[in-house]
Amino acid sequence: MQLQDILYGVAITNLVGTTNREVDALTFDSREVRAGSVFFAIKGTLADGHKFIDQTIAAGAAVIIIEELPVSLKDDVSYIQVQDSSVALGKVAANFYGNPSKKLKLVGITGTNGKTTIATLLFKLFRELGYSVGLISTVENQINTQVIPATHTTPNPIALNQLLKDMVAAGCTHCFMEVSSHAVVQHRIEGLEFTGAVFSNISHDHLDFHKTFDNYIKAKKEFFDKLPKSAFALTNADDKNGMVMLQNTAASKKSYALKQMADFKGRVIENRFSGLNLEVDEVDVFFKLVGSFNAYNILAAYGTAMLLQEDKLSVLTILSNLTGAEGRFDYVGNDQQIIGIVDYAHTPDAVQNVLSTIANIRKGTEQVITVIGCGGDRDKSKRPVMAQVACDWSDKVILTSDNPRTEDPQTILQEMEAGVSPGNKRKTLTIADRREAIKTACHLARKGDIILIAGKGHEKYQEINGVRHHFDDKEILSEQLNSIS
Repeated sequence: MQLQDILYGVAITNLVGTTNREVDALTFDSREVRAGSVFFAIKGTLADGHKFIDQTIAAGAAVIIIEELPVSLKDDVSYIQVQDSSVALGKVAANFYGNPSKKLKLVGITGTNGKTTIATLLFKLFRELGYSVGLISTVENQINTQVIPATHTTPNPIALNQLLKDMVAAGCTHCFMEVSSHAVVQHRIEGLEFTGAVFSNISHDHLDFHKTFDNYIKAKKEFFDKLPKSAFALTNADDKNGMVMLQNTAASKKSYALKQMADFKGRVIENRFSGLNLEVDEVDVFFKLVGSFNAYNILAAYGTAMLLQEDKLSVLTILSNLTGAEGRFDYVGNDQQIIGIVDYAHTPDAVQNVLSTIANIRKGTEQVITVIGCGGDRDKSKRPVMAQVACDWSDKVILTSDNPRTEDPQTILQEMEAGVSPGNKRKTLTIADRREAIKTACHLARKGDIILIAGKGHEKYQEINGVRHHFDDKEILSEQLNSIS
């Protein structure tokens, strides 16, 4: 492919060399460079690509996209200077792969909680409606029935555009993708054209990356600010920051809600462990998903389908039979009628949502036993709050490890324990070994009790000191519950 063709839309501040040359690969990883590669020197959080320019040229890179020109320039190398290499990467990647986002209806879902469930519901819904569909999510990526493992909530621009190109080649007419705040700030979605955007909610999370809650909100809002006039912007009107997302967007503004007036209105009629009875735009429907947080996810999916011009009754009929994403309020039971729930909830707000749902359904005599931890190398400010929320909404709480990563599990647990009030200490245990914590919860449970295992959901591993060990909360919970006679 001609270099000059893939530079369309890139704001070039300086050019040294020619754009009349063939290129056949893009990379921002110096270790992946080969002859014919375009190397993007990106200033990342861990490394600066500018330090590896000589190495990439020696490996065969003949084009360098760069923010700062090196002192010594090679005659046979094209240097393209830009203000931000990561922005250029997104635009070049889109051009290189034929701008696949323009060849299907791409809908992005953003928010602290609910992204995966909304994207998964939409993927399943549109498959049932007869479309060829793609999914880009935290749990997995899919092209119809083909499953592609996910490494990030939102892939890097090269992987993302390659994936979208493969979807187009497979005949996909729609793609539903999660858009993380990291992806917005790091320009991973630069160069993509969205048909629509959906906002679920926002609560304190990722402050290790964004530093302040205001920065976190701005990252979410930036996604909506950049939407084209032809797109729709659908927001949760019940979230206090929901309408903020729409303030500066050129897109068509729409909303959904359970409490406020909205374009797509819902009302919870009844909530139980078997499902949710919900009135949606004056139609009474029973759904298999549980909890008011899932009522919002259902409304978001329904509203999106309506904005994509689908038939109302067909959409509601299909949605009523769908289950959510793996690891989201996953139900496990046993012969003793002990109810086990595995959920990905890893923010204070998400934990409270799950536990308040359980509180609304429980009859009042059974215990709620919560097993919960916090991830290492992540936002530390939420650790005591997570423990406090778990204690306030549970009869017994076991604090344990999540993914400690490179941190000492005991340090994480001590920071969680700081949120346990003196009155709650009597009902709190600390067991660092997550397997033992789940086992203990099961042996503390009696007939009718409810066990919540929070934090890891769909994950099939536990990351300790940079190594991922097989660990499946649902598998271990099922095994332990079935061992109880």
